[in-house]
Amino acid sequence: QVQLVESGGGSVQPGVSLRLSCVSSGDTTEIYYMAWFRQGPGKGREGVARLNVRFGNTVYADSVKDRVTISRNNVNNTLYLHITSLRPDDTAMYYCAADPRPSSKVPTLSVERYQNWGQGTQVTVS
Repeated sequence: QVQLVESGGGSVQPGVSLRLSCVSSGDTTEIYYMAWFRQGPGKGREGVARLNVRFGNTVYADSVKDRVTISRNNVNNTLYLHITSLRPDDTAMYYCAADPRPSSKVPTLSVERYQNWGQGTQVTVS
């Protein structure tokens, strides 16, 4: 099993940047993909970015790809999401997710693709 703990959220003004962190523990060597999702008020959970932990490939949602960067420090097992030019519609609970499977028929940034989830960190932009 993999445990995920997010941090770095907060209340910020529009236009600033923020870096979210997700520390993984447990069977971390089993992780193949890690991703960030977010869920805004009254909305479904949407995929933001995904990282192939083994090879470093990244995938971004079209809605945010010009403003976010996903990265990971494999030494301390910490996943990051750097978001720039924050806007009020970025307000959401941000979740970290992990999956041990190298392949799947489920779309890359779909909730169903990931087996392990953190509790989330809240980002409020106003």
